[in-house]
Amino acid sequence: MTEDEEADRIEEARKIFAGPIAFLKSAPSLDFLPDAIAPEIAFAGRSNVGKSSLINALTNRNGLARTSNTPGRTQELNFFDVGVTELQGGVTTPPLFRLVDMPGYGYAKAPKDMVKQWRFLINDYLRGRPVLKRTHVLIDSRHGIKDVDETLFDMLDQAAVSYRVVLTKTDKVKASELAAVTEQTAAAIRKRPAAHPDIIATSSEKGMGLPELRAAVIDALT
Repeated sequence: MTEDEEADRIEEARKIFAGPIAFLKSAPSLDFLPDAIAPEIAFAGRSNVGKSSLINALTNRNGLARTSNTPGRTQELNFFDVGVTELQGGVTTPPLFRLVDMPGYGYAKAPKDMVKQWRFLINDYLRGRPVLKRTHVLIDSRHGIKDVDETLFDMLDQAAVSYRVVLTKTDKVKASELAAVTEQTAAAIRKRPAAHPDIIATSSEKGMGLPELRAAVIDALT
């Protein structure tokens, strides 16, 4: 891809994410999932990895996804419509696609029954959602891949769900540390059948990697 083509790709994604985006609903179980009328792009990761903050930064909307300093705040699948157009008479078009903020996993202090419920919800959604196009698995760049992340990778590989690793909070580490964790992460997913080989390094606070991630979301739709 030439530099001009890459610039066009990023600009197209920027325009889409600058358009209408709205919270649709929360689903505490599969019974509450919205109708599968649009492709979905999910964001998964350990509790407090920064999923909600990244979605807010990605969409340039501070309050779209709820954020909290308390790990495990997101306990449901939260759906956001991207690209809905309102027509005459109050009729709306289907969204171009949906973003899905998934419950955080791996927080040991959460009640065991709640952890079990979250695990079942994540597993059932990933395995049974036909419109799911890709899952972005967020990894805190300060800590790298943990065992619970490997468990999610296994689940995604077994379900043949395409996924891509996104490093978060890269502004919190030195450049040398970021290079090391990026290489370690790339090596860990290299042999995984459902993983995208390229890793995106991001910072919600500094805006690093967000244009590339927006473009990657749009690429995943096709």
